[in-house]
Amino acid sequence: MEILNKEKILVIQTAFLGDAVLTLPMIQKLKEKFVDSYLLVLCIPSTKELFAASPFVDDCIVYDKRGQQKSFYNFIKMIEFLRSLKLTRVYSPHRSLRSSLISFFSKARYTVGFDIAGLSFLYKKKIRYINNHHEVARNLELISEDVSGERWRILPVIKINEDTEEKIKKVLNKTSGKQIAAIAPGSFWPTKIYPKEYFIEIVKYLINMNYFIVLVGGKDDENLCSEIENIFPSISISFAGRLNVIESVALLRKCSILISNDSAPTHLGMIADIPTLTIFCSTIPAFGFYPYNKKSECISYDLLDCKPCGIHGYNACPIKTFDCGVKLVPEKIFTKIKRMSLL
Repeated sequence: MEILNKEKILVIQTAFLGDAVLTLPMIQKLKEKFVDSYLLVLCIPSTKELFAASPFVDDCIVYDKRGQQKSFYNFIKMIEFLRSLKLTRVYSPHRSLRSSLISFFSKARYTVGFDIAGLSFLYKKKIRYINNHHEVARNLELISEDVSGERWRILPVIKINEDTEEKIKKVLNKTSGKQIAAIAPGSFWPTKIYPKEYFIEIVKYLINMNYFIVLVGGKDDENLCSEIENIFPSISISFAGRLNVIESVALLRKCSILISNDSAPTHLGMIADIPTLTIFCSTIPAFGFYPYNKKSECISYDLLDCKPCGIHGYNACPIKTFDCGVKLVPEKIFTKIKRMSLL
């Protein structure tokens, strides 16, 4: 393909799915700024599908940094390949030391990263990472966008083909025309997971409101979702581990509401642009990863000296109480759901 006379832009985002979704608005605006550019994304294998579905991305470079390409030798090969592209601009919302090195050694004439990134001095331009801004706004600031007021609330856009739409239509035949509520009860981090017994109460509440329940998540969430599905076999179905990212978004677009932990499904809900209620256990909305379309809300029990215990969460509660989840009783969730259903 002929790209010699174009700006050749690389966006480095080798984080997990949720962070990848929150990079899409920045990519969309970046392509607006440089309409004739050739825009590439350096990503991990699990997010290639998402970036490839963006109409603003020309190509993806997969970097399996935790798998087959984790060696220093493969890091050097990656650098050599990027240099061969003769990149003109590199933007790195990813804040790791490795991303800073990739940016620097790419030899692009213009490189931008956040001031809190590892080895941030290697960037030709550093942008202040503002803690109390939403991650979408922070990423937009990386490309010098005005994020004042509501300007930063840009929803991610992806392409969904007709085959995918038809597949989702078929798997939803069981819903019998009911409104559909999506439940995403899992997370990579255990201290972000709202108690299973509470999620069961939420499902009961939604069924009483005449919803059909779909349970969503990745392969790691299969057991949890199946346990909930088995309690309500005639009025729920688990898709955890059965759908790819694009299919999951297509499914969510058929739903009237999504209830999710502070995890990737929340951000997929923004692509689908559906009412999303995000439950924050060990983390807080102020970290900047809350649902941000106008139909959505979040909920968090904050009357705790120990909260937040970390930006990502832990494998277990550091003080062994998990009060951030336990004290956020289902009745508080019901109130939020009722309010959202009236909007």
